[in-house]
Amino acid sequence: MKKLADIGLIGLAVMGENLVLNMESKGFTVGVFNRTVSKVDEFMNARGKGKNFIGAHSIEELCASLEKPRKVMMLVKAGKPVDDFIELIMPHLEPGDIIIDGGNSHFPDTIRRAKYVESKGFLYIGTGVSGGEEGALLGPSIMPGGSPAAWPAVKEIFQAISAKVEDGTPCCDWVGEGGAGHFVKMVHNGIEYGDMQIINEAYQLMKDLIGMNNTEMHEVFKKWNTGILDSYLIEITRDILGFKDENGEETVDFILDTAGQKGTGKWTGVSALDLGIPLTLIGESVFARCLSAQKDLRVQASKMLNGPKAEFKGDKKQFIDDIESAVLGAKLISYAQGYNLMMEAAKEYGWNLNYGGIALMWRGGCIIRSVFLGDIKKAFDKNPDLANLLLDPYFKDLVEKAQAGWRRICATALENGIPVPALTSALCYFDGFRSERLPANLLQAQRDYFGAHTYERTDKPRGEFFHTNWTGRGGNTSSSTYSV
Repeated sequence: MKKLADIGLIGLAVMGENLVLNMESKGFTVGVFNRTVSKVDEFMNARGKGKNFIGAHSIEELCASLEKPRKVMMLVKAGKPVDDFIELIMPHLEPGDIIIDGGNSHFPDTIRRAKYVESKGFLYIGTGVSGGEEGALLGPSIMPGGSPAAWPAVKEIFQAISAKVEDGTPCCDWVGEGGAGHFVKMVHNGIEYGDMQIINEAYQLMKDLIGMNNTEMHEVFKKWNTGILDSYLIEITRDILGFKDENGEETVDFILDTAGQKGTGKWTGVSALDLGIPLTLIGESVFARCLSAQKDLRVQASKMLNGPKAEFKGDKKQFIDDIESAVLGAKLISYAQGYNLMMEAAKEYGWNLNYGGIALMWRGGCIIRSVFLGDIKKAFDKNPDLANLLLDPYFKDLVEKAQAGWRRICATALENGIPVPALTSALCYFDGFRSERLPANLLQAQRDYFGAHTYERTDKPRGEFFHTNWTGRGGNTSSSTYSV
């Protein structure tokens, strides 16, 4: 074993353990440390026994065990623990050494930390790591950003441990400066929220409206996973619906219907509001989880509030085909909105994002990995300046073909009182996006009426603003600011 480690990692929880085992399996020697020091000894005597690990009982010892430039990676809880560890690590580094945050940090924190660490003479990387515990062990999607000078020092390690697509290309590349890596990971997680909600709505339609059992639904998802919807989330849904416990019971039916969340979906929605991007599907997906968490209140409401009785009278096979179209159409919208958000963030923060490269990074290892992403990469390879995925000829054709079944699904769901917030909000976005004229002219008139906020006119050049004295009592004074 080498006397010095190639990289050090702080945080030996499930993700940290699996990630260092992945690194070691690719030929790297890894220094390991955990705040609860006994965890280090447990690891060294169990999963790490006889392998190329250097156990450390202090941060000073960990940093002393590393080759220069030292690379210290943290996989700790987001927030204050990251800041605390940065302060503990820096006294044991030299100029040019690298601190890496591999947790789910909020990107503004990463922007702040990168500036701070660089001001002390060190380099900083904030990297998204997606794929869960299995991905960490076998090959995750890795999205690094921060100090560009740090990338050459970690590139070999990160790309070696990442997932690979069919031709061997690693699902890892440099994303951009500051918080770009964590921003892209945040959007990934937002799309993940959307994909999961879309699938859950499809499940509820099959279960509650057309009365399919888990075995029948398992077969539908199994079929879908061989076509255009082939993806990790469709695959695991297939497996969940086919799973039975040791007593032969179908486990999914015994799980309480209250969804948890760790905040990244909320962050995505808040960022969209801050940047003025209509991220409607992901927003509805976050709110659907919030509504599910109000279990006791929903039980109370279910005994008091009445709606239509779900009753299906159509062709079952056609309906399942229509659900597939609705899932595809909504999925297209989710990615279009997510990419729209990344494009606006790139302008706001001065990042030069490679959108095709991001699709490739998501092509393997991560939770939203799917065949679909290869087509997104092709779209941006063909047109790097593509303003919206729906304007690419391939995706334009897909969404137009999907819309007939998608519309039937949304209409039938609403008529029968089945909640489908993601499917319907996605369809409304599609209809709004393809509309040359929206009713915002009336909205601007309303704003001008009560607040003298002014408006632009269709018969005048853009950038000229007007105010009307709607009541005859308001005078000609208008608001000094105009916000689109």
